[in-house]
Amino acid sequence: MIRVLLVQHTRLVRGAFAALLSREDDIEVVAEADGDGDVVAHALACRPDVAVIDVDSRAGEEVAVRGELREQLPECRMLLMMASTTPERLRRMLDLHAAGVISTNAPPDRLVHGVRKLVRGQRFVDPEFALAALDAAANPLTPREVEVLRLTADGTPTREVAERLCLSVATVRNHLSAISRKTGGRTRIDAVRIATESGWV
Repeated sequence: MIRVLLVQHTRLVRGAFAALLSREDDIEVVAEADGDGDVVAHALACRPDVAVIDVDSRAGEEVAVRGELREQLPECRMLLMMASTTPERLRRMLDLHAAGVISTNAPPDRLVHGVRKLVRGQRFVDPEFALAALDAAANPLTPREVEVLRLTADGTPTREVAERLCLSVATVRNHLSAISRKTGGRTRIDAVRIATESGWV
C-alpha cells in the first residue's frame, strides 16, 4: 500500500481529496493535517510514502518547514498542490526538494497518477504547469538585477538597497535602469509588475 499524508487547511476540500485517494486499491490516506504547525509532526508519526501538500494554504507550512520534512524523513516524497504557478515559483518549489507539483484544478486521476509516479522514484510536474514554463519568456534579468528588483518591490529606498547588497548607490541606479529597459517598464512599479507577472522574480 502507498501511505499518504494529506495536508490541506479546508476540511471539506481535504475530505474530498482523501475520498478520491482512498478509493484506489493501492493507496491509503494514513493521516490528514490542516497545515497549522503540524505537518512535520504528523509525517514523523505516520511515516507516509508521499505527503500531498496544498501550498496555497498557509504556504504549505513553508513547504514542510523549508526542507525539514526531507531531512527528517528522506523516504517521504512531497507532491505539492497549487492553483497556479509561474516558472520562477515552480523552480523554487522543486528546489525545496519537492518531488512533484500538481494543479488543484487537475483531473482526479492525475493526482493518483502523480502519487504513483513519486513512489516509483520519479518526478511529476503537472502537464499544464510544464507547458506554461516552456511557453514563458526567458528571464532577461541577471541574478543581481533580480535581487535589486525584489528589494525595490518591498519599497526599500535606493540607498538602503545599496547598503544591503554592498553596492554603491550609482551601481544600484544602473541596475534599475537596466531593469526598466529589459522589462519595458516605465516606472519601478511597472517593472516590478511586469517581472512578477512573467515569473522572473
